[in-house]
Amino acid sequence: MWQWPLSIASPAGPRGRLSILIFHRVLPQADPLFPELPSAAEFEVRMRWVGRWFNVLPLGTAVDRLFAGTIPTRALAITFDDGYADNEEIAAPILQRLGLSATFFVSTGFLDGGCMWNDRVIEAVRSCPGDGIDLRSLGLTNYRLDSTAARSSAIGAILAAIKHLPQDERQARTVAIERAAGARPAPALMMRPDQIRQLHGRGMEIGAHTVTHPILTRLDAAAARAEMAQSKAVLEDILARPVEQFAYPNGVPAQDYAAEHAAMARECGFRSAVTTAWGAASMRSDRYQLPRFTPWDRTRWRYGARMLGNLARDERRAA
Repeated sequence: MWQWPLSIASPAGPRGRLSILIFHRVLPQADPLFPELPSAAEFEVRMRWVGRWFNVLPLGTAVDRLFAGTIPTRALAITFDDGYADNEEIAAPILQRLGLSATFFVSTGFLDGGCMWNDRVIEAVRSCPGDGIDLRSLGLTNYRLDSTAARSSAIGAILAAIKHLPQDERQARTVAIERAAGARPAPALMMRPDQIRQLHGRGMEIGAHTVTHPILTRLDAAAARAEMAQSKAVLEDILARPVEQFAYPNGVPAQDYAAEHAAMARECGFRSAVTTAWGAASMRSDRYQLPRFTPWDRTRWRYGARMLGNLARDERRAA
């Protein structure tokens, strides 16, 4: 049903378009707090649709072919951000079974079972006893936690409130939130180096995603460049091969990264970089500001319509 309209919207050759999907986690079972995160079963169903409708390529190959004017019709690349262990444990076996490839962007500072600041907040609020958490002393508010919906809403509000703070201040707020919640130690959610090697052994591509996942626009130029270059170096040491793709943390143009960071990505030796601006890439795109998006629909018809609609839209702004 969808191959014909997708072929019209995403032809082969110089007029071709490249759809790039972005995911973060694939869970063993659905999480009531985050219904938008796919379970293993849901992810497999959606990837079966993607495999039938699109020609799935590794991101590096897809980008090279896009700018060479030789991309196939209905071209698509699959990407994951951050470096969660479930990427290797759950997502990669599903992709391999379906004959699909993906690129996994890893923030190297959280390797060996680390936990990112946002997940520390999530797990603190998830496990907080009682019906509320008072964070007014942190400049926030008193959040209700008396239902799953209330906890989900509180998590979203807290994350949004501290996301763009300077790193040191955000870290301090995270620790204070954990204390206020009476939280247990943060869970080990991220990959180990051997899992990165296993992903590569499965035929997957590894990309860099900085060391500590900062908002690059909140860093000075030297610190931003170090975050990008050091993450590349660590991954290349683990894999003993070049790492050529980069993803901007958070990835909103002119908010989370700027034009100077796109230039840094090129100077650091990356061959392409991806954002979180919606749209599909074309030969007119900036190779270091390629758009990505996440279709969230649960039915086959709506999922296909979302993919087609993304191909029809103009690329959103670049930095």
